[in-house]
Amino acid sequence: MAQRHPDTAAETPVGLTADGLPGRDAGTVLEQYLRDQATGFLRALTAREGEPGRPQDDSAEAGRLMRRSARRIAGALHTYGSLTDPAWAEPLRAELGWLSGTLGREHQYAARLTRLITALQRLASAEDAAGAGAAGQADDDLGLWLPAPGEGPAANRPGTAAELAPADRRNGAGTAEALRETPARAVEGTEALAGAARAATGRRTPAPSPAAAERGTGTGPLAVGAARAGALLERQLTLARTRAHSAALQAVGSSRFHAVVDAVALLASEVPLTSAAHEPAEAVLPLLAEQAHTRLNEAAADLALARARHPYNADALYGALATEQVSERQDAPWNRVRVLLRLRRYAQEVLPYDDTDPTARFAAAARVLEQHREAADAAAAVTAAARTPRIAPATAYALGVLHADQRLEVEAARYAFAHLWSR
Repeated sequence: MAQRHPDTAAETPVGLTADGLPGRDAGTVLEQYLRDQATGFLRALTAREGEPGRPQDDSAEAGRLMRRSARRIAGALHTYGSLTDPAWAEPLRAELGWLSGTLGREHQYAARLTRLITALQRLASAEDAAGAGAAGQADDDLGLWLPAPGEGPAANRPGTAAELAPADRRNGAGTAEALRETPARAVEGTEALAGAARAATGRRTPAPSPAAAERGTGTGPLAVGAARAGALLERQLTLARTRAHSAALQAVGSSRFHAVVDAVALLASEVPLTSAAHEPAEAVLPLLAEQAHTRLNEAAADLALARARHPYNADALYGALATEQVSERQDAPWNRVRVLLRLRRYAQEVLPYDDTDPTARFAAAARVLEQHREAADAAAAVTAAARTPRIAPATAYALGVLHADQRLEVEAARYAFAHLWSR
């Protein structure tokens, strides 16, 4: 993302067009945008508080639209705050942030629970499917079937995993002990058989079928603790969601909420402006939008993007395994860029653009950073669940695997953002 020289900051930023700005003052343009967002907020509020028998999905959608308008009003007041009365704009911006956060917390807990339960099922199914694939046979595309490593006559060669006691393999009781006694020989034998099979067929053992991958049950070490880990997460996050729902209901019925609604209703008819709002829009609004863009660039420059461009660098995972302060600090710069990117997108909605490329790229980057936040919050929820006293070892193991999976999702989001931002 190219940065602009301070001497040219007053010029129109790249991508902006002067169409629609000449002949209008800055306050008129800002008023129109705030009026549109306030109207959307009030319509969503009316739909949310409509008939008692209204479907829950419609109420959730109305709440989403209300939060969307509240965020855009607060963002516009932040970027173009010099055009409005600060004694009125600053308290309203803070109250809109409170309202958006309070109403959105229940949805966040519900989405977090769905994300974690789905990830647990996926990981357990992948483990079970991988075990089923290892026990199958490999096809060489010529109609010849070769035994997978550890099976068939070749497995009876000396120095292979077949030296494990047959009785132990039948009942599964002494397999772990036998592996501890001859780990090197078992691994060497398995690798030799795998190499021979690949040399003969030119192929690896086929991947598990989609039907096997979709199974939600398994018998592996992860599947043993996945059910208990899922129950623990469901209990904790459902409790948090219930409390968030109660807090939202209390907020909607409070005098504080009605004061916010009254202030937003004022936006639909009149916006308290300053004398700076009477200046030409083409001279004021692009400069303020460019300042928001500069803040975004400076925050993005502080990120370790060069490191994030390398896949599987494991910075996100290693940082989460460090002390709690380091784990929290490593996500903070990315969350700050996410907030500034949102403000930049809202700022550019006020101004007309000559093409949609900057808007589309910013929207894609915002989606990636939102996935980053969701994965990081999900990993934090898993960490909180793992601190539960006296949990079973299998449950702790499943939570550890789930935590690593979510931190790898964080790393994947950083990788995507680094490549997207450098375009």
